[in-house]
This record gives sequence, C-alpha cells and structure tokens, in this order.
Amino acid sequence: MVAAALDAMAGTRWERWLGLVTAVWVQCISGNNYTFSNYSHALKTLMGLTQLQLNGLSVAKDVGKAFGLLAGLASDRVPTWLLLAIGSLEGLLGYGAQWMVVSRTVAPLPYWQMCVFLCLGGNSTTWMNTAVLVTCIRNFRRSRGPVSGLLKGYVGLSTAIFTDTCSALFADDPASFLVMLAVVPAAVCALAMVFLREGPAGGAAAAAADDEDDGRCFAAINSLAVAIALYLLAADLTGLGGGGGVVSAVFIAVLLVLLASPATVPALLAWKSWVKTRKAANADLEEADYSLAAAAAPLLLAAKAAGRTEEEEARAPGERPRLGEEHTIAQALTSLDFWLMFASFLMGVGTGLAVMNNLGQMGVAMGYVDVSLFVSMTSIWGFFGRIASGTISEHFIKTRAIPRPLWNAASQVLMAVGYIVMALAMPGSLFIGSVVVGMCYGVRLAVTVPTASELFGLKYYGLIYNILILNLPLGSFLFSGLLAGLLYDAEATAVPGGGNTCVGAHCYRLVFLIMALACVVGFGLDVLLCVRTKRVYAKIHESKRLSKSAVAQRVG
Repeated sequence: MVAAALDAMAGTRWERWLGLVTAVWVQCISGNNYTFSNYSHALKTLMGLTQLQLNGLSVAKDVGKAFGLLAGLASDRVPTWLLLAIGSLEGLLGYGAQWMVVSRTVAPLPYWQMCVFLCLGGNSTTWMNTAVLVTCIRNFRRSRGPVSGLLKGYVGLSTAIFTDTCSALFADDPASFLVMLAVVPAAVCALAMVFLREGPAGGAAAAAADDEDDGRCFAAINSLAVAIALYLLAADLTGLGGGGGVVSAVFIAVLLVLLASPATVPALLAWKSWVKTRKAANADLEEADYSLAAAAAPLLLAAKAAGRTEEEEARAPGERPRLGEEHTIAQALTSLDFWLMFASFLMGVGTGLAVMNNLGQMGVAMGYVDVSLFVSMTSIWGFFGRIASGTISEHFIKTRAIPRPLWNAASQVLMAVGYIVMALAMPGSLFIGSVVVGMCYGVRLAVTVPTASELFGLKYYGLIYNILILNLPLGSFLFSGLLAGLLYDAEATAVPGGGNTCVGAHCYRLVFLIMALACVVGFGLDVLLCVRTKRVYAKIHESKRLSKSAVAQRVG
C-alpha cells in the first residue's frame, strides 16, 4: 500500500511539472499588454489623437487590469480551464477589434469604443495570469520564489517574442502584429486548458523529499529560459530576426524549438516514474516494505519541522492573525504591511509602465525612427530581472533569512538612476534606460508576487494578487496618463490634420525627474517593510533549514 502511494505521488509530480510547463507557455503570450508601443503610433495617426488622448487609450488598456478583481474572486470558485477560456476569448475580441481599425477593415471607431476594446484586451491577461500563478504557486508551495520568477520571467520575454516574430514574418506591420495578439494567446490557452490544473497538496514529508529534485528541475527550465532570452537578445542586436526570407524562417523555427524545450523536464520525470513503477512491481515486496519503513522516520521529522509553525502560532478566537499566517481579505486590507507593499509597488510598476507605454513617443522625441529595439530590450531585461530576483531572493531566504522586500528596495534605487540617465538625454541614454527600467520592473513583479503569499497566506491569494495588480491601471493613470501626457503636451506643437508632436530632450525631462523622486519614496517604503517582516522570514528560514536537515538525514 505504501509503494502504491509513492507511485501515485510520483505520477502527480510529473503531472504538476507538465502543468508548470504549459503555464510557462501561457506566460509567453501573456505580455501582450506591454506591446502597446508597437502599434500606438498607427492608432495615433489613424485617429488623429493628441499625446494625452493616446495616453488615455493606454490607460484604458491598463484599467482592464482593475477588473482583474473578478478573476481573483473567481479563482477560488471555478476551475483553471474556465479562467483561461474567459481570458482567451476577451483577448480575441479586444485585439481583434483593434486589428480591424489598424488594418482599415472598418473606419476608426469612436474614441470611447476604442477604450472599451483596449480595456478588454488588458483584462484578458488578468484571467490568464491569475489562472497560472494561483495554480502553480499552490502546486509548488515550497518554491514560491522560483515559480514566481520563472512565470513572470516568461511574461517579460513575451513582448520580445511577439515583437521579434512580427518583425521576422511581417516586417513590423502593426495590423499583422495585432492579429498575433488576438489569435496566438487563444490557441495556447486552449492547450493549457487540458494540462494545467491544481493538484492535491502533498504532505510536508513528501514536499521536503522533493525539494532537491525540484531545484534541479527549476535550474533546467531556468537555463532554457536564459537561452531563449540570449537568443532573442542576439537577434535584436544583430538584426538576424528581421532579415526576411530563409533567415527569418530559420530564426522562427529555432525560436519555436527553444520555446518547446521545457517540455523535456516533465517528459523525463514521467519516464523515471514509469521505470520506478516497473522496478517496484518486480521487487520483493518484503524488502520494499522494509526499505520504506527505514526511510520513513526522517521524512516524519521533516513533516514535524514544517508543522511547527502551525502549532506555535495557534490564535485565540477572534485574535488577529500575525504576518505569515492565513488572512481574510478584510484582515489583509486593514494591515499596515499590505498598504506599505501596495504603495511601494505603485512607485515601481507605475513609473515603469509610463516608460513602456510611451517608448514610441520617447524614441521619436530623441530622434529614433524605429523603437522596436527598445521595446525588446525592456522585455528581455525584464525577463532577467524577474527570473534572477525570484531565484536569488529564495536562496537568501534559505541561507540568510533576508526578507524578500529587500530586493524591491534595491530595484527602486537602480530604477531611479535609470530615470536620471534618461533625463540627461546623453547618446544611448534611451537604450540604457530601457534596459534598467525593464530589469527593475521585472524584479518588482517577481518579488512582490511570492511576498504577498508569504505574508498573507494562500487561501485568498488570487484576490489579494489582483488587488495588488490594481497598481497597474492606477500607476498607468497617474504616471502615464496624467504626468507624461500633460507634460508632453505642454512641450509639444500641433501638426496639420490633428494631433501634436515634440522633438528634443526637453519633451520628457521633467517626467523622468519626477519618476526618479517617486522611486526614492518607494525605496523608503520597501526598507520599512523589510524591517517589519524580518520575523516572518526568519521563521521561513528555520522551517526550510529543518526540512533540509531531515532530508539529509534520510539520504545519510
């Protein structure tokens, strides 16, 4: 009976890894919300918009994320496949309508209707992201940092994947680009509906025993992700992807192989599971039972170590939970620590979105005709920020009990430096700025996602995550719609036929300086949160240390 249970556990293990790989593929197409700069100029020209009006469309796109609260509420009530289906259908409608306008299939729609369709497109990603993040973090409870970094890292690569693919196949045609944004996510989500689902929570002993193997699997997938990022980076810097003809076909073929390669991890685990099952069937039953009994004691020690927190933190009836324990939504929203995290998140992602949404106009202001390189740099370095911060922050929790928000504080400082560099408008400053902002924006997302679950629990994590994501539309409105839009229009001159334009370093200088100041404020908030959460991360560190010791004892 014990052997049968272990066989079932091994089967569940490769299945959850297959789910994680399909989640990775969903994230590869979930960054379509960051690609607005690739077709914003076409919308501005066709509709005769001022920069403030164009930024209003960008804000409408990000306002779609505010309705992610619906996805958060639904995440505990409906299956994962339904969340993915809703997201893919919304994206098909939202981006499909934008394609009809840009391709001139229909006359330009009224401004308010375009806002609605952009909002639909923006909201589509919240359903996809909620589905994969909630499911995968629950499936890998002991590896929240690596899971968050991996998934958010592929979101960061998504923009570069879409941009470079469009450049290779359609010569950066904005109408073709919008077709990709509408159709490709729907197809990938259809595949994920089959394989991505929440598995039964394994016991602490099983989880502790799997930690080392899981670490190797994460390392393998992370290595493949880095290979994809370096491949895209090389293509952008050399112009390989946009060569046309055979060169472009080869570029796309290699990219598809690289994107499919993470599937080798669950395939290998499934093969090992099958081999173990065959061996167990042929082994002597008594010997197998003896071996399992001998191995059981250390695993029970691991379970005891992981369960100490629950015993020690028993609360009296009506007493408020401490940080690190399960919170209701009301308890989380009345916690000072939640609002510290919320406000610091706003300073980081709000200013980052202002750059991403205005890269097209920033490039024109600084004398660039094509800004696709900067869009790709933001995406690729956003990937490096996400995947590195998730893994590194997890490592330092295990080894030094360093609070995860410390990495957010560091990213705020670096981001402020990036804005100052762009304000100086030196040669290459936009390139440097796009790299720095992309990387730091990625750190903020990858670090904040697991931090929320560690401080307030997993029970209502889907809704808590989407409340934090309200910072995206709020930050877009404040920093992109108001700050960047109003200050740009104040410097711009009108052009015949409607709209306006501005050329020169002065167009965005004050915007960059104000955003640098906002990052300094965010740094202070993150440092305060670090101080207040030291006890939580000390406790997580101790739990991981005891589990590791128990597994080492089993191996010994």
